Amino acid sequence: MKSIKRSLVAAATFCILALFTFSARAEPVLWVIKGPHATVYLFGSVHILRPDRPWRSSKIDAAIKASDTLYLEIPDADDQAAMQPLIMQLGVDVQHPLSTKLTKDQLSQLDVVARKAAIPNGEATLEPLRPWLAAISLSEAPMVAAGFDPKSGVEFVLKPEFVKDNKPVLGLEDAAKQFHFFADLPQKQEVDYLNSTVSDFDHAPNNLKKLIDAWYAGDLKQLNDLLNGEFRTKYPDLYQLLIVQRNRSWIPQIQKLIEGTGTTFVAVGAGHLVGPDGVPALLEKAGIAVTRQ
Repeated sequence: MKSIKRSLVAAATFCILALFTFSARAEPVLWVIKGPHATVYLFGSVHILRPDRPWRSSKIDAAIKASDTLYLEIPDADDQAAMQPLIMQLGVDVQHPLSTKLTKDQLSQLDVVARKAAIPNGEATLEPLRPWLAAISLSEAPMVAAGFDPKSGVEFVLKPEFVKDNKPVLGLEDAAKQFHFFADLPQKQEVDYLNSTVSDFDHAPNNLKKLIDAWYAGDLKQLNDLLNGEFRTKYPDLYQLLIVQRNRSWIPQIQKLIEGTGTTFVAVGAGHLVGPDGVPALLEKAGIAVTRQ
């Protein structure tokens, strides 16, 4: 009997230690690429996080500290003065309001969701916006209400640190190019994007929680499933445009960094770094070794 008890205690202790070890190792994924004279870190970011849940580890901090330059998708996402003219040019269409592009049922559903998002006058306030901008305007509201904060997102935390240390902050794209990805969509795809945002509105906080839990755990398969799975199958054209084509356009830029000198920290949306279409997979296909730290 004592022997059995000792065995049970030992087994329980082992399980606790194993769980503790797994928990200690779980962290957002960081990749490293070594060139002849350069080091490039790849980090999948989440653009909106809870301020009370730290995401940095000693490994991530060491990579940030060692880096001479920061690359983001766009370097000036926090510059409202720079964004405003682009929003007016590419996201507002007073001559063709939403009511000319959506069915009555779609407008009614949009109005319900807009009021849930605490947008004054509901859908009427969104009327002059292009569908893509209306979708983005709606998408953050339930997440903010659930306690998530864009200012706690990875990019908004990293950029001031590099600026403070007089380290360059550059972009793989500029704001105009990124806005055009949405603004140049065929109208049907634009409307699909808005309708998808509306239909997912009530589930957005729970979906985001699952995504962030997978991100913190470094679970690449689940991240790919959550970020790209339904997107890839339900909206294949949008997936090709917003994920695959952009990933491919970044590969030559990252290759130049690898062939250069110094240490660079590249932080882009986590959905761009997972799965067979992700940047690490594309670099591997190009014969470049990418190591998970």
